[in-house]
Amino acid sequence: MEVANNVTEFIFLGLSQDPGMQLMFFALFLFFYIVIMVGNLLILLTVFSDPRLHTPMYFFLSNLSFVDIAYSSATAPKMIADFVSEKKTISYWGCVTQMFTFHFFGCAEIFVLTVMAFDRYAAICQPLRYTTIMSANACIMLASLSWLGALGHSFVQTLLTFQLPFCHNQVIDHYLCDVHPVLKLACADTTLVNMLVIVNSGLIALGCFLILLASYTVILFSLRKRSSESRRKALSTCGSHFTVVMFFFVPCFFIYLRPSTTFPLDKAVSVFYTTITPMLNPLIYTLRNEDVKNAMKQIWSHMVSLKEK
Repeated sequence: MEVANNVTEFIFLGLSQDPGMQLMFFALFLFFYIVIMVGNLLILLTVFSDPRLHTPMYFFLSNLSFVDIAYSSATAPKMIADFVSEKKTISYWGCVTQMFTFHFFGCAEIFVLTVMAFDRYAAICQPLRYTTIMSANACIMLASLSWLGALGHSFVQTLLTFQLPFCHNQVIDHYLCDVHPVLKLACADTTLVNMLVIVNSGLIALGCFLILLASYTVILFSLRKRSSESRRKALSTCGSHFTVVMFFFVPCFFIYLRPSTTFPLDKAVSVFYTTITPMLNPLIYTLRNEDVKNAMKQIWSHMVSLKEK
């Protein structure tokens, strides 16, 4: 690796070169990151502390909250620190680590969202067999497969990128070490690697999205024969999940389901699924979910009563 590469560090251009804009972005993204941490930790605390939420649906929701915390932490702290740094550098191995963790948790989010759709399908379309289909062992197995699949994806993605030689160009036109911006710096033919990246990233996202669409199509057809109250509750739960899916998958398609080219819009789109979506997920699930809201109210009431004593 030392022989193949003359680069020991990379330099980020970041979101903006304007000092005033960088200070504004520092305050804004620091606020976003705090909201991500507080919101997702609150969901984890609520699910673990309320026995009524110890169900498959909320087990996977807690997985999603953990993923969002880790996923945003792979990029946000470095990005926030760079807003107030004169030189936005990252070491070669720091870049390798960031790409690995970024794709690991990003792919885990895709798989967890897909498993959550399967859980909703089983609950709505197979209610009599739901407890058998989504047993505790089945939930653990599905979660484990999601994490193992994400690990394999991230390992392949990082290995494909960093087995290439990097000679002298160190400037990454981005605020993180992602595949397309880093591949632009390689001093070798990247045609084959670009095609493999599309297969490894874009087709995984597309395949999972098609599974999600198929699940919700079956769910919608099955709801036609249900009562209005049953339809309302099912659509509320599925609507929250589908909103999260659209916020995450559409930007992923834009970035990864195309040849290795970069556009000025890429950084703004990346901000959306690395920072905005993890921040919105807790709000979407709490504002549209009565069980979570009631559990949070009970926790708050219990904390207030303890404080008064």
